[in-house]
Amino acid sequence: MAMLEVKDLRVSYGAIKALHGVSLRVEPGEIVTLIGCNGAGKTTTLRAISGLVRAAAGEIRYESKVISRLAPHEIVRLGLAQAPEGRGVFANLTVEENLDLGAYARSDHAQIAKDRERALNLFPRLRERLRQLAGTLSGGEQQMLAIARALLARPRLLLLDEPSLGLAPQIVQTIFKIIRDINADGTTILLVEQNAHMALKVANRAYVLETGRIVMEGPAAELAASDEVRKAYLGVG
Repeated sequence: MAMLEVKDLRVSYGAIKALHGVSLRVEPGEIVTLIGCNGAGKTTTLRAISGLVRAAAGEIRYESKVISRLAPHEIVRLGLAQAPEGRGVFANLTVEENLDLGAYARSDHAQIAKDRERALNLFPRLRERLRQLAGTLSGGEQQMLAIARALLARPRLLLLDEPSLGLAPQIVQTIFKIIRDINADGTTILLVEQNAHMALKVANRAYVLETGRIVMEGPAAELAASDEVRKAYLGVG
């Protein structure tokens, strides 16, 4: 049984159809990436899985439970959390307060403290800035905070939306190393990423989304070697 299974997902924004029957699956322990150009529907797919937009049709199952009609906070409580595109940190709150909000649905205080320590070990720069306002952090630091905050929900499945967007190459390398570390610690990851080269390097499997439809899927290494993917997304050929 897949950890996450999306079947024939259709989403519209008014008269505009954003997703035209997207189907994908994520197995426990995997990193699965969803790549595609701007406007392909990648973020919409994640937002539908998280409950932030309502699907017009199709089914989303998480750990065999249908979650298509659940509210976002109910989905978080089931063990699925998202670090959104654009980071979405609370600029007027401190780093520490942002982390506390990540655990808002939890009451297991001893485990929260352990998870907070784990997040700060993954992102030591945040430890140095716990009392700093999140809005004063650099873009890379805000991205680290967004991921760390999502980890405080203790997700079994973590959705990452464009974690490298707008970051310097050195910071991108750091973020992707941490993505590998999070996965190695036992968290399954669904990654939406425009940096197809880096995404295909870290992922086990990949889906290519074009204008709201899945057009290719398979092992990440095979897609990275595909002439079609190399020309369209890797700038090769």
